[in-house]
Amino acid sequence: MKIGILGYGNLGRGVEYAIKENSDMELAAVFTRRDPSSVKINSNVPVVKISEIENWKNKIDVLILCGGSATDLPIQTPKFAGMFNVIDSFDTHAKIPEHFSKVDEAAKFGNHIAIISVGWDPGLFSLARVYSNAVLPDGKDYTFWGKGVSQGHSDAIRRIEGVKDAKQYTIPVKTALEAVRSGKNPELTTRQKHIRECFVVLEDGANAAEVEQKIKNMPNYFDEYNTTVNFISEEELLKNHSGLAHGGFVIRSGNTGENKHHNHIVEFRLKLDSNPEFTSSVLIAYARAAYRLNKEGQSGCKTVFDIPPAYLSAKSAEELRAHYL
Repeated sequence: MKIGILGYGNLGRGVEYAIKENSDMELAAVFTRRDPSSVKINSNVPVVKISEIENWKNKIDVLILCGGSATDLPIQTPKFAGMFNVIDSFDTHAKIPEHFSKVDEAAKFGNHIAIISVGWDPGLFSLARVYSNAVLPDGKDYTFWGKGVSQGHSDAIRRIEGVKDAKQYTIPVKTALEAVRSGKNPELTTRQKHIRECFVVLEDGANAAEVEQKIKNMPNYFDEYNTTVNFISEEELLKNHSGLAHGGFVIRSGNTGENKHHNHIVEFRLKLDSNPEFTSSVLIAYARAAYRLNKEGQSGCKTVFDIPPAYLSAKSAEELRAHYL
């Protein structure tokens, strides 16, 4: 499979590394909005201006979109699904149905496969929720993220006028997590489950109070959370907040049996040293699935719910049955 990367930030670099770990794939090109001569990659392939991407229609099997969910992917995914099989990591949960509809129309028009909202949440966590709901229909779902850096939320802060750089940490509320694990099935609001902590470097002359209010009131990102905004220097951000660790938990507490007297806890956990590198590895697996589905003649938009697990693996059906079943 020949893979293209659109956008060469943390996620794009992670995809580049992940391709090297998969012998059935190779990187064909990196596409950028920047001056291609200023983008230094770790592979011997062309770096191409995004305006020339149409020239690569028949040279790429799957294009992986590595932009942000706030402003990039809502435009890029529908646009390029008409030209290529595409994968994105769109993670604004509330807007996924709208995004799906637009991408589905474009992908069907271009006779391509698009798989959206690929990653670990949405993505692998979404699958954990569906599996545990199917097995334990009488129960409650809980999702906790962190402690870790949210790439999407950090990107959303950086798009605010006056912000030079930023990192945002999502932190589970310990008492809430403990109550869920104990089987108490608490009713928890969004605000009761997580804290959001932001570290922001301002542009010279920016109004700190104005930036803080824009962050705290941002719909779909911060307005439903207790959010702390810390203004720090660029040096401090680089020294103390350069990592990209993340993780989280999906938990379902359910009951079975006569009078529902047996309680069961299903927990799926991720602990990640590098959020973008792990997310990139998930994107690559779904790129393989998109390629296979399109070869079968399918088209349109898909999510992780629509993809058979076997389509993600480079191993044959015989190998999967022998070693993983």
